[in-house]
Amino acid sequence: MTKPPKLPETERSLPIALMRARENIMGPIRRMLSDTGVTEQQWRVLRVLAESSPMDASHVAERACLLLSSLTRIARGMADKGLIRTAQDPRDRRRQMLEITESGQKMIDDNHAHAAQIVEGFKARLGNEDYEYLLDLLATLAADEPPKR
Repeated sequence: MTKPPKLPETERSLPIALMRARENIMGPIRRMLSDTGVTEQQWRVLRVLAESSPMDASHVAERACLLLSSLTRIARGMADKGLIRTAQDPRDRRRQMLEITESGQKMIDDNHAHAAQIVEGFKARLGNEDYEYLLDLLATLAADEPPKR
C-alpha cells in the first residue's frame, strides 16, 4: 500500500497562507471602515454597485463574494440605511435588482482616497508587477476550471 503524500508544513500551507494574508490585507480596510458604520460585506456590495448599477442580486452576491441568502439580509439593512435601493425586475418578477443610491455613492466617494492609499501600500510592498501577478494567480485559483496550457 502506498503512503499518501506528506502535507506541507503549516508555514507553507496554501489555505493557511491565504488566511494570514487576508487578515493582514483586511486590517487597514477594517480600520478605514470603522468610522463609516458600514461592514466589510456592505462595503463590498457598495463597491460592486458603484462599478455597475443596477444589478441583479445574484450577480452582486457573486461579485461581492457573498451567499445570495446573506446578501438578501445585508441588502435589507443597506436599503434601510438609504445606501441602496431594491426593486423587482419588471421583466422577471423573481429577480431582485439592487442599485446604489446617492448616499451609497457618497460613502464610496468619501472613502475613495483612503481606499486608494491602502491599495498603493500593497503595491509598494509587492511592486506593481508582482501585485498584478498575484491578482492573476489568485484569479486562476478562483476559476472554476484550470486554464488550458
